[in-house]
Amino acid sequence: MAPSKVLHVLGTRPNFIKMAPVVEGIAEVLPGTEQVIVHTGQHYDRMMSEVFFEELGMPQPDHTLEVGSGSHALQTARVMERLEPVLEIEAPDLVLVPGDVNSTAAAALTASKMGIPVGHVESGLRSGDRTMPEELNRILTDHLAEVLFTHSEAADRNLADEGIDPDWVHLVGNTMIDTLVRLEDRFRAIGKADSLGLEPDNFLLVTLHRPALVDGPLLGEAIEALSAVGKELPVIFPVHPRTRAMIADLGAEPEGVVLTEPVGYLDFLSLEADAAAVLTDSGGIQEETTYLGVPCFTLRDNTERPVTVEQGTNTLLGLDPRKIPEIPGLLASRADEAVSPPPLWDGRAGLRAAEVLAGD
Repeated sequence: MAPSKVLHVLGTRPNFIKMAPVVEGIAEVLPGTEQVIVHTGQHYDRMMSEVFFEELGMPQPDHTLEVGSGSHALQTARVMERLEPVLEIEAPDLVLVPGDVNSTAAAALTASKMGIPVGHVESGLRSGDRTMPEELNRILTDHLAEVLFTHSEAADRNLADEGIDPDWVHLVGNTMIDTLVRLEDRFRAIGKADSLGLEPDNFLLVTLHRPALVDGPLLGEAIEALSAVGKELPVIFPVHPRTRAMIADLGAEPEGVVLTEPVGYLDFLSLEADAAAVLTDSGGIQEETTYLGVPCFTLRDNTERPVTVEQGTNTLLGLDPRKIPEIPGLLASRADEAVSPPPLWDGRAGLRAAEVLAGD
């Protein structure tokens, strides 16, 4: 039976990107279903959250939990404590959570303990590295959920290997790519690179934020390595607030690297589409670049999105900033071949998820 009320729990920048197509799909396929938006506030900077309600057309949140930053335990506990009374008031038939952040696992655990079914968007991703908090959040949420939406056959296999009932698993495609498809004409027309004095297809776009990189000596090594790249290829680095604070602690602005404030989602996609390559430690950007056909270099030892490596668009450098100066040479050696997106990365994943809920 289709749910009469669905409650979405969103906390971070990627959550909004992934869930906007699902919210829209439910509105189209199940127009009689009430949808409630809960914003946990795990990302509380305007450029990292509110802008998505403006640029993606998401409904304004019905509830805001304002959990802010803190340790993993503190953040998770705040979400659980503040979400429980919201669930009591709203009494949804289904709680939908996306991705792998603390808000996701906390919401899944809270709803499950209250006897409310949980649906997980972007299920089945595994890096094999349990030292990553996101990996623990993914595993916990998948094993609490009763409706699991996956974006690749590899994710289906991961869930099967863990003994999850295949009847609960639904391969619908990548909802984040839905958002790119919807906005592609708009972000390609922006020309953000040109406004920053950058020549399209001739700059490296950088985004780094994970604690493994920014909480210790590796950040200084990465900045030094980026300065080396900047002698051969312009480097643009929209800096996550957390990363900017850590760079400031280093005591010197990097040479050859243009640091900017965080940019809006459309502006970032414009830069991403025009970049010669992207250096990142973000999972979602590995997927965006795969769809856009832009070479991606991932500064991590592993990835929960192996399909991006299989497609040939993503290269794992390892958690080793000394590999960064190799990027210009690696770019020069790449075959200039068109790459097709993986199956079902076609802009209709949100609709397919809504059809699953409708029982179609």
